Amino acid sequence: MLKQDGVIGVIDVEGVPATAMLGMRDTLRQQMVMTMAKKTLVRRAWKKAGLSEDELDTLFDGVTIPMLVQSNELNGFQLFAELEKTKTGRPAKEGDVAPDDIIIEEGPTSFPPGPIVGEFNSVGIPAKIDKGKVAIQKTVTAVEKGQSISADLGLMLSKLEIFPIEIGLILSGVIEDGTVMAADDLNLDLDGFTANVKSATSGAFNLACNIGWFTSQTTPVLISKAAGEAMAVAIEAGVHNEETMPVLISRAHARMLAVAGQMDSSALDDELSGALGAAATVAAAAPAASEDAAPAEEAAAEEEAEEEEDAEFGGLGDLFG
Repeated sequence: MLKQDGVIGVIDVEGVPATAMLGMRDTLRQQMVMTMAKKTLVRRAWKKAGLSEDELDTLFDGVTIPMLVQSNELNGFQLFAELEKTKTGRPAKEGDVAPDDIIIEEGPTSFPPGPIVGEFNSVGIPAKIDKGKVAIQKTVTAVEKGQSISADLGLMLSKLEIFPIEIGLILSGVIEDGTVMAADDLNLDLDGFTANVKSATSGAFNLACNIGWFTSQTTPVLISKAAGEAMAVAIEAGVHNEETMPVLISRAHARMLAVAGQMDSSALDDELSGALGAAATVAAAAPAASEDAAPAEEAAAEEEAEEEEDAEFGGLGDLFG
């Protein structure tokens, strides 16, 4: 097994029940080979295979019950990820060592008032009755990393559904292509890595577009940007063509209405008055529906009054064709 190609590693299976072990091995059987062996036997085989004993000491560091694992299908990172899937939490028992700080968060629990309040306080978890339920008074660190867990505290953690002890096939490290890699080096933040790649890709694309770097990816964007800028320049310069004319006419029409709006109503003909009334109606429809519709009625009244007035010329409408 040690002389096979691929990746070789050491797993710690301490605390894994036999029934759980059978299920885990059955799940992983197609991707890797796992063999239980005592450390002494592993050392003999390791030496006989001509491998470095210093590397084995590195893999054995912190391992209580070792299991060898070998795979031709997976690299070290993939092997770590597959074995991580076997991890699950179990209740803490007396004498267990906290793998990390065990923190109890402030807030209500599901327990009704009763002796459990005293039980929480007796193990250093401040609790009281609040609104008919037992509540944790403040966030506390029940056990610091590396400290032993008492039986009473383990029981109370279980009642809070906190299962701090991880069981599973815990990979200590691997050797791949002559390189020893510890488990910490194999634990990749894939979500963070993916986010970083996306961010870097987006940043590179924006930079390429901003400096005008032509590639198959940036050229469509650069052409679109250039077309938009050319259109803006043509409109500001008053260049007349089939693309700019609709915009120029629309702009001229809007300016004409703005000028007409500043004139006395007697200077406007019926067509222009109607256009101003329509514009006022559209503008009045933009505010909230709760506003009064009086402006539209006033505009209609103004149009009727204008029709009764005598104008000395046809109005500004004649000036604009």
